[in-house]
Amino acid sequence: MNLDGDFGFLNFQTQPRMGSPPDQILMPIGAIENKLLQYARLRTRLFTLLLSSQFKEMGADARISPPFRFYGLNQMSIGKGVIIHRDCWLQTIPTPDDSDVAKLVIQSHAGIGMGASISAARQVVIGEYVLLARNVYISDHAHAFEDINLPIMQQGLGGIAPVSIGRSSWLGQNAVVLPGVTIGQHCVIGANSVVKSSIPDYAMAVGAPARVVKQYNAETGRWEKVKPNPKAG
Repeated sequence: MNLDGDFGFLNFQTQPRMGSPPDQILMPIGAIENKLLQYARLRTRLFTLLLSSQFKEMGADARISPPFRFYGLNQMSIGKGVIIHRDCWLQTIPTPDDSDVAKLVIQSHAGIGMGASISAARQVVIGEYVLLARNVYISDHAHAFEDINLPIMQQGLGGIAPVSIGRSSWLGQNAVVLPGVTIGQHCVIGANSVVKSSIPDYAMAVGAPARVVKQYNAETGRWEKVKPNPKAG
């Protein structure tokens, strides 16, 4: 059987195994897998094109994979080369003191992992080359709850304060970033961490609440352990 003649759509390609000698090759991916990947890329491009005019700004080569839930795209600015993976929920919330400034800013080449939820009432800024793993939650507001005679769901927003994630930082799976937090440049936030206070540049933070456990020392050129603060809450 002549595969090239009878099944010309099959694209059997081999790739070098990472870390292996150049002459060692992997078995090719299946033809159906290959075609489904091509279809997914095409669907993403078409979906992005459909939505692109609705954003306040949309940079070149940005990609949004469906399904994608959203509200208030006209208050979102998406930078060049941003990738937003499937099942994300992004929203901006109108407030009485709204201005013309974008409430949700995702800067160039950031990657938003599957299932991420980002909600902005004042402003959330995600810096260049930031990487969010799956199911990360970021919000610059909470629910008001003070009136015990009124259901919390009817009390509107409270605790509104801007959030910023610095350039080249990485947030692990299921990380939560709460209102008023600034995460510095090139930080690592561990999986399942709850960040309720700001994190300095070049730091690794883990836990709930998140605490800095390592920080880069420019003098030694190493990431070094940080001694725990016994007075920390």
